[in-house]
Amino acid sequence: MPELPEVEALRAFLSEHLLGRTVASAVPVAFHSLKTYDPPLTSVEGRTVTAVERHGKFLDLAFDNGHHLLAHLARAGWLRWRDAQPTAPPKRGKGPLALRVVLTDGAGFDLTEAGTQKRLAISCVRDPAEVPGVARLGPDPLAPSFTAAELGNLLRGEKRRLKGVLRDQSVLAGIGNAYSDEILHAARMSPFLIAARLDETEVTRLHEALRATLAGAVERAHGVAAGRLKAEKKTNLRVHGRTGEPCPVCGDTIREVAYHDSSLQYCPHCQTGGRPLADRRLSRLLK
Repeated sequence: MPELPEVEALRAFLSEHLLGRTVASAVPVAFHSLKTYDPPLTSVEGRTVTAVERHGKFLDLAFDNGHHLLAHLARAGWLRWRDAQPTAPPKRGKGPLALRVVLTDGAGFDLTEAGTQKRLAISCVRDPAEVPGVARLGPDPLAPSFTAAELGNLLRGEKRRLKGVLRDQSVLAGIGNAYSDEILHAARMSPFLIAARLDETEVTRLHEALRATLAGAVERAHGVAAGRLKAEKKTNLRVHGRTGEPCPVCGDTIREVAYHDSSLQYCPHCQTGGRPLADRRLSRLLK
């Protein structure tokens, strides 16, 4: 799933390629991905892009008529840029194409979604806050104003496990499954810690790990072509998706806890005092 660093890189890429250019057509190919109808998607046709913003994991194209085209790439969505888009109308069917945007000079981009779980969301609105997912977002963890004290206030009273709190978009905007694993590894914290139990020193350590992990990922992604961002992300992950491999810090074996639709990875030595966390999948097999 594209998370804050990848979406920020896409924002920078689109800013470079779209600002001041005019949309000739915006064609929804997978109609289930279009979540709004007023204003219509055609309202951005013939309009010039004035800004490209990011709200958590949402991309936001702003136009000179005050309208916004927002996209959430969900788990399997992506953006593909072409300097020359196909001239033939896109075929609607079972393929991955969800939206095709063509500029007046023939360039443009496609939004695609692989797999069967179609969750990519496209919205055309007058105000980004009209999109429920944007309206409920918590603070951006890379905002200059986001301090350790603010993080402590967010965690206070949170009786959930730290992993789940970091992934909650209403608490912090933009962090998903992969970078929550990376942040907790950098902070040397168990994903099962109860968030409200962190003391001031631990909150500061988590804040430093959070900012450094995300800022480092954004820096590495800067200037990388959109088509190579996924590979760039995978290459630099230390624990996420690396079950069974040695931890790059201590050499211990990275372990996994699996859930019905996702999994987390961690290093026992670095994060849990050497103790493996209970894997419910394995526990069920042993019963």
